[in-house]
Amino acid sequence: MKTKMKKNIKKPKNKIKNKKNLVKPRQGHFTKLNAFTKIAKNKVNKKERYDFIKSNKILSKFLNILSLLLFITSYYFYYLSLEKCFEGEEACSQKWEWIMLKLTQLIISLVIIIFLIILMIFKQISRFHLFHFILVFICFYYYSHSDVFHDHGAFNFVGYFIILFLFLILFFILKILVLIFRIKYKFFLILSLLLFYNILESPMNCDDWAKGLNNTYIENDKNKYGCQIVFPKKCSYKLIGYTQDLSKFFHKNCKVKNKKSKDKIIKYSKSPYINDNTLKFGFPLTNNEEGKKDGKDLIILQEYTAKNLIDMDKSLPSNFQKPEYIVDFSKDSSGELIINLNFNKTLSKERKKLEINSIPYSDNILLLYIDSVSRANAMRKMKKTIKFFEQFISYKGGHNEKYPNENFHSFQFFKYHSFRGVTGENYPILYYGNRPKSKKFIRINKYLKENGYITSFALDICKKDNTRTGHDLTDDELYDHQLVFCDPNMMSSNSLIKRCLYGNVNSYYLYQYSEQFWRKYQNNRKFSTIIVNDGHEGTLEAIKYTDEIIYDFLNSLYNDNLLKDTTIFLLSDHGCGMPSVYYLYDFYNIELRLPMLFMIINDRKNIDYNQQYFNIHENQQTFVTGYDIYNTIGNIIYGDNYKNINYKDDSHDTPKSPLGKSLFEKINQKERKPKNYYKMATNVCV
Repeated sequence: MKTKMKKNIKKPKNKIKNKKNLVKPRQGHFTKLNAFTKIAKNKVNKKERYDFIKSNKILSKFLNILSLLLFITSYYFYYLSLEKCFEGEEACSQKWEWIMLKLTQLIISLVIIIFLIILMIFKQISRFHLFHFILVFICFYYYSHSDVFHDHGAFNFVGYFIILFLFLILFFILKILVLIFRIKYKFFLILSLLLFYNILESPMNCDDWAKGLNNTYIENDKNKYGCQIVFPKKCSYKLIGYTQDLSKFFHKNCKVKNKKSKDKIIKYSKSPYINDNTLKFGFPLTNNEEGKKDGKDLIILQEYTAKNLIDMDKSLPSNFQKPEYIVDFSKDSSGELIINLNFNKTLSKERKKLEINSIPYSDNILLLYIDSVSRANAMRKMKKTIKFFEQFISYKGGHNEKYPNENFHSFQFFKYHSFRGVTGENYPILYYGNRPKSKKFIRINKYLKENGYITSFALDICKKDNTRTGHDLTDDELYDHQLVFCDPNMMSSNSLIKRCLYGNVNSYYLYQYSEQFWRKYQNNRKFSTIIVNDGHEGTLEAIKYTDEIIYDFLNSLYNDNLLKDTTIFLLSDHGCGMPSVYYLYDFYNIELRLPMLFMIINDRKNIDYNQQYFNIHENQQTFVTGYDIYNTIGNIIYGDNYKNINYKDDSHDTPKSPLGKSLFEKINQKERKPKNYYKMATNVCV
């Protein structure tokens, strides 16, 4: 009896214990609530409950994997929408197939978002997956600046990863804050975080942001100079700049060559002169009418180049001019790029005769144009090039020790402003003296040639030039010598890492080409433009890998006394405007509007040393734009006679823009209103 009674007493205790062990479902878990209600009603045992939870986890994992597959699908559809553009086809976005594919992508993306929202509501996937996909969606449709992938279209992906990176940072900060408010001693933890934040913030001051050549600084006296620059508050590159140097992290070395370079050229070629046994590939010249198509000068030239490649080991076709760009695989299977500019003796003599038409301020003009580099970032990253300019900074002169009969003077323009944050609005001003309009304007080449200058042009992307105006160009505007990269092995102009080609940085060959031009025509007047896109990326770091190349180029010409009677411009069109983690800081938007402009003048007797040098010295702290550079080049070409030239208007074209002044003239800041010169959401010059 006692044993039976004991058993009867224990049973209710076990029941109570089992009730305590039941897990209470949280609110909102609809599927789990139903499951636990079923458990309570049917009194299932522990094993059955464990099997259910296990199966539920498998379902959750399956749905998470499915969501990841959907993300990959969205990437794939985006790739398909640009696939034709990879091949360099013109105006791919205007084809109805492309439009249908883009619409299909849009519909599928919206369906995926709705599906993911439903999964999140029922707590089968995390909020992170949904945010992830929405970021993809926004970047694909908002960051798409172009349909050509190897041009701006690449930033769809760059923009996505940058925003995702920022989201991850915020996500982890939120997690840390939640953790802090759940534990004891919150006050001390919050205080520690604030102290840690101040430690991180202190190195981000912008004390040296306004610094220029030889410890000179921006002068912000509004009464004297008119333009007062807005200074940034935090310069985050000081703290996280090293983390952006992707070339260093990925051990990018241009000496490591691509063994498949030849196969890529053969696959790219549509020329009857090329076969699998070709070892020396000659790329056709592009400064001729054959390089045009349908009257459009600004098309991508891949198709023209692909059809006109030649085998240099065979006799040259009668209709071909000797190539200046040759890739040789006979000695090295990974390829060697040979640049050999063709000296035109007849052209040299003809232009020499035209030199009597004017007495210029400089017989030679050199434009080193680097896309997307601010003045401040040039000071940070182009140390050697800046050092070259610094050695001539003395305004009052002092003879050069090596060449005592020649005076070199450097100038810097602290308040040089871009018109807008895009090249298409800024570049035409420099060379045409006007922004893109329906009217066809003449490039300044015409006036250079009329006064005996031989012209050259070098560009590291496959376009006729970088104007992007969309207008036809007349014959007299073609450059006498032109090198553009239409090599399929060329890296994108938007690369976040060092851009390499056949064992060297891409731009190395452009400077090599220009140096050959400078040496072969040393007895002629010369105008040379080099346009590189090494700064056209968001890290602000890649430009430093071309610094030494620019310095060596300038130093080589200088040491051989080839910069005598030369005006040098080192300039950009705008500061960096690419997607970047630096978007969060005001310095980024300020630098976007303040590109670099440095200048070296080698004296001539016909320049009024006292007045004109005083003017250009004062203009260093005044508000200047691309219109002033255009007028300065015109002033150099025509010398003192420039004052007699009429301003450009709708009826006729001249090398004098009404919106600019030569930097040799005094610029009255009171007559200038920055808002008339550039359209920006935030004015940097107030």
